[in-house]
Amino acid sequence: MENLRRLLPSAASLIVFEAAGRHQNFTRAANELGMTQAAVSYAIRGLEEQLGVPLFHRVHRAVELTEAGEKFHADVSVGLSRIQKSAEDIRSKGRETNVTLAASTAFASMWVLPRLNRMREDLPEIDLRIQTSVRDLDLDEEPIPLGIRGGDPSHWPRYHAALLADEVVNAVATPAYIEQHGLPRTPAELLRHNLIHLEEPVRRACDWTEWFASAGLAYPPQARRLAINDYVLVIQAVLSGEGVALGWEHLTDPQVRSGALVPVGSHVLKTGLAFYVVWPRSRELNNQARRVRDWLLAEGTRNRTEIIAD
Repeated sequence: MENLRRLLPSAASLIVFEAAGRHQNFTRAANELGMTQAAVSYAIRGLEEQLGVPLFHRVHRAVELTEAGEKFHADVSVGLSRIQKSAEDIRSKGRETNVTLAASTAFASMWVLPRLNRMREDLPEIDLRIQTSVRDLDLDEEPIPLGIRGGDPSHWPRYHAALLADEVVNAVATPAYIEQHGLPRTPAELLRHNLIHLEEPVRRACDWTEWFASAGLAYPPQARRLAINDYVLVIQAVLSGEGVALGWEHLTDPQVRSGALVPVGSHVLKTGLAFYVVWPRSRELNNQARRVRDWLLAEGTRNRTEIIAD
């Protein structure tokens, strides 16, 4: 770069040269740049002296690029264009107030939405965009800074991962259902109740077979059962009194706290897995995305503390 400094007088002269070569006219270049025609001519002359070759043929009231000027102008135009785009990208990122979070519909509706008012109070200048999908999006390929994933972070080597919530699964129903059908005290008694099944289409999810196995019981196939492929609809079915479903503690805790749902029995499955806030290792988070990430993690810590306190 030291050689470049000696070779060229300044970046400003390149900007003047690019405009003059594009217009093939010093006056129009001067008008575009807010300069005088004499200042443009002086800058071009200085650049020619520095390079040691003429860049323009000067004819009566007109100029045109020389062969050397045409080649130099093509390279300067490309270089300045790239610099301009890079500068615009950096500036737009610095001013960006939107932060996108990729998550499942269940997490978005049952964890994020109940906390939106608090987020607006804590981060009033940031607009959160939630992008839901039936599968975990590849944040490396998408212009999305943050995501929520469940599982084992050792399987995601391309991502940073920070703990949001442990995977803890119990059985939940409505008080009205319990009043009508009775409260099963043990997992064995629960086998006789209407169990609502989540049939997750892509993501791995704990099911009743796994839950009963953790209690030492085999879950027999049922001739009649209600199966739904969306967890939000599973919980809606529970709230409608259709039966008992598995409740992921970090999602159903607000309904349990409000009394809309009640735990059924005392058996709880701790899978050893967890849910994480993730972001790509391939690029840095901007300031707004970092603040949203930190806010999510603080809310996760708050939620875990509240659950333990209960």
